[in-house]
Amino acid sequence: MSKFNIIYLADVFSTLGGQLSYPDEELTALIQDEHYYNAWFTPSSAQHAVKASGKMLNNQDLLTWLSRYDLSNNKVSKKTGLILAGNIPLVGFHDVLCVLITGNHALIKASGQDSRLIKHVLNMLVNIDAGFKEQYTFVERLENFDAIIATGSNNTSRYFEYYFGKVPNIIRKNRNSVAVLNGSETTEQLYNLGHDIFDYYGLGCRNVSKLLVPKDYDFVPFFEAIEPYQSIINHHKYNNNYDYNKSIYLVNRDKHLDNGFLLVKEDERMVSPLAVLFYEQYQDINAVQALLTRQSENIQCIVSAIPLAVSNQEVNFGKSQQPALWDYADGIDTMDFLTKL
Repeated sequence: MSKFNIIYLADVFSTLGGQLSYPDEELTALIQDEHYYNAWFTPSSAQHAVKASGKMLNNQDLLTWLSRYDLSNNKVSKKTGLILAGNIPLVGFHDVLCVLITGNHALIKASGQDSRLIKHVLNMLVNIDAGFKEQYTFVERLENFDAIIATGSNNTSRYFEYYFGKVPNIIRKNRNSVAVLNGSETTEQLYNLGHDIFDYYGLGCRNVSKLLVPKDYDFVPFFEAIEPYQSIINHHKYNNNYDYNKSIYLVNRDKHLDNGFLLVKEDERMVSPLAVLFYEQYQDINAVQALLTRQSENIQCIVSAIPLAVSNQEVNFGKSQQPALWDYADGIDTMDFLTKL
């Protein structure tokens, strides 16, 4: 059967998804050891990332997703350079998946912070279908490519645009996520919001770094609901960031709230330091929508139960780090880009 038959592709990748959802002994050992290579990749964080990828690769969603694109097998395979980020485990997996599933060849420049898991997952895929072994190459230096997908900071994006601007490209910059509250959220919703804030220690672009709250919002229910996450302070790198930012606020006499593991500060900026959550007060929902529209290029997704007429991905509480296959970074359809090369 043609590898470009979506039923076959869905079968192959859902098989991989099942293996990621229930890691075998070898993958489990890798998950347990990742923190020796990157202290942020604790066993719980690495396992969360692996299982989230497994959940994403379910047969029904794969069929729904793939049916939207022309995957005809008469297209010429293009060498697509991938510069992967390394802020959270397997963060570049979706880009690799898109390149492989569209029949293109992935030239993968993995991050030094996250190379072991992605290599192992691709070995698992090859064990399911050996043909994929010819569709990717790990490289130290990108050359002889037809297109580029690069993920980095606002600073590195200028470098990427300079060097890769002459070929078809997707170049991603810094983004963070926002939560919009109205004061009527339940304890369960606020607890789930804790996942959006603290999963992967807040290092992901889908992590909430800013709250929009009604004027005179009472933070007591919020702090009570997120108390179960207090063990995050036991991670030495997170604790160092917490202590550093707290000392800065105290020395500068900056007004802030502190529950012992999270600093909450009123600030108009969208991106907060690690262990800090910024908030901004609003008068009405129209003001919220206007702010979100102005900041749309800095926002990855919006966590809220309030219907909002904005273009960014809107997700419910606790779901920011559980993207579906069609939840593309920066809202750019990677599959559309790759199928039209």
